Amino acid sequence: MKVNAILPMKGNSERVPGKNMRLFAGRPLYHMIAGVLQDIPIVDTIIINTDSKQIADDAVKNFSKVKIHIRPDKIRGDMVSMNEIIAYDIKYVDKGDFFLQTHSTNPLLSKKTLEKALNNFFSQQDKYDSLFSVTPLQSRLYWADGRAVNHNPNELLRTQDLEPIFEENSNFYIFSRQSFLEAGNKRIGLRAGMFIVDKREAIDIDEEDDFQLAEYIYRMNNLYLR
Repeated sequence: MKVNAILPMKGNSERVPGKNMRLFAGRPLYHMIAGVLQDIPIVDTIIINTDSKQIADDAVKNFSKVKIHIRPDKIRGDMVSMNEIIAYDIKYVDKGDFFLQTHSTNPLLSKKTLEKALNNFFSQQDKYDSLFSVTPLQSRLYWADGRAVNHNPNELLRTQDLEPIFEENSNFYIFSRQSFLEAGNKRIGLRAGMFIVDKREAIDIDEEDDFQLAEYIYRMNNLYLR
């Protein structure tokens, strides 16, 4: 069983300028997850959909599994849904019916976690048509009007005793061509399962503080994480 990994990247980023090629622990940020994908035997191809010649040239030079999809104008811009980009990539993939989509902004995501998630997906296909990563939350949450979301304010339970709520953390999505199409071109299928990722690995770089925190954790724990 082989999997096509989809790793979309833009050349520009509003909140962390040039973050995909910015050095993270001495290497371009996207090298962290690309290197993990490169080392997973079940991953046959790493599809990098990008609007950046710099990223495309660097990826082909450094990773043998990479196949570049130059992003056409119709799916460029910050308002384009990731599902639209995935639909474009799937259309031009003629080998393999299973996909793992992840992001360059997940530098702490480990090979061990991704391999475990892939094994989970393939061993439970009778139950799930897709799998996505989540982070459990056990905090007292409220709606904007002050109403409690997940607890009874009159019963002050310890937070560790609260029923967890799961946050979609966008670390990865595993799905088949069939489940994507049946769900109306959506990476989360009609019978999706959830896969918990340790909160340290789940850090997503969206702001400058995220970059600095992720790099600090990596430098302090890289032997553990890798």
